[in-house]
Amino acid sequence: MKAYRTPNERFEGLPGYTFAAHYVEQDGLRMHYVDEGSGDPVLLLHGEPTWAFLYRTMIPTISGTARAVAPDYFGFGRSDKPTRIEDYSYDYHYGSIERFADELDLRETTVVVQDWGGPIGLRLAVERPERVSRLVILNTGIGAGRAPSEEWLRFREFVRRVGTDLVPGQLIRISAVTELTDDVVEAYNAPFPTPESKAGILAFPELVPSELEPPSAAKMTEVRAALEHWERPALVLFSDSDPIFSTAAAERMASRIPGAGPAETVTGAGHFLQEEKGEQIAGRVVRFLAES
Repeated sequence: MKAYRTPNERFEGLPGYTFAAHYVEQDGLRMHYVDEGSGDPVLLLHGEPTWAFLYRTMIPTISGTARAVAPDYFGFGRSDKPTRIEDYSYDYHYGSIERFADELDLRETTVVVQDWGGPIGLRLAVERPERVSRLVILNTGIGAGRAPSEEWLRFREFVRRVGTDLVPGQLIRISAVTELTDDVVEAYNAPFPTPESKAGILAFPELVPSELEPPSAAKMTEVRAALEHWERPALVLFSDSDPIFSTAAAERMASRIPGAGPAETVTGAGHFLQEEKGEQIAGRVVRFLAES
């Protein structure tokens, strides 16, 4: 599989991101992850088109009481990037994270998911329950048969239209309630300096099964059904200004999971709530760990 490796110098001097780089290798490809602190692991799974940088303000707080582990999916961040869109699939991303959890032997894990982290991390929870003890669910969904929202359909059409001209940092900026500084925006662009480096971020929107026919639809529907039997602790925490996943979606998510309490709301944040309210969310995660 042909892959692009983003030069290391692209990641030098990023604001608030001083974590040591760690890697595992899978079938000749290198997967990057952050690994800070000690204790039971908290697995931080990002979405589209972000990477572990999204969790930079959460990691210091979480690593004070637990082991914060934040991988970059293949095609994202400091991980290697297969260069063909057809190299990516839901099963491919899930399989690489399942294998990652096995390689690090993560146990008693709290899985934190947002955006595409949801379909990946929630599947890990229901298929590998011996590794996962808790869930923290942020602005995501799981299932098939309809699009998450009209706004998401517009986003998919936008990605199709711009193709390799896509600028990831600008997507983060326009989705935010607060103003992001230029250096933060450029940090989200850092992994993707060339057209061939962007195959992963172009592939993800096509993998959301807005109908029932795509290959991923049956598995996502199965995962959603399995969550109705998840009785271990779950925290559902959505932001108040996400046009894709509303607070009503948060309430539906919480009602589906027996182990979840009532859905909670983070005010003053858009879709990428970790970017805007990371320290607040990290504090809530730490309290959740102590409570459960």
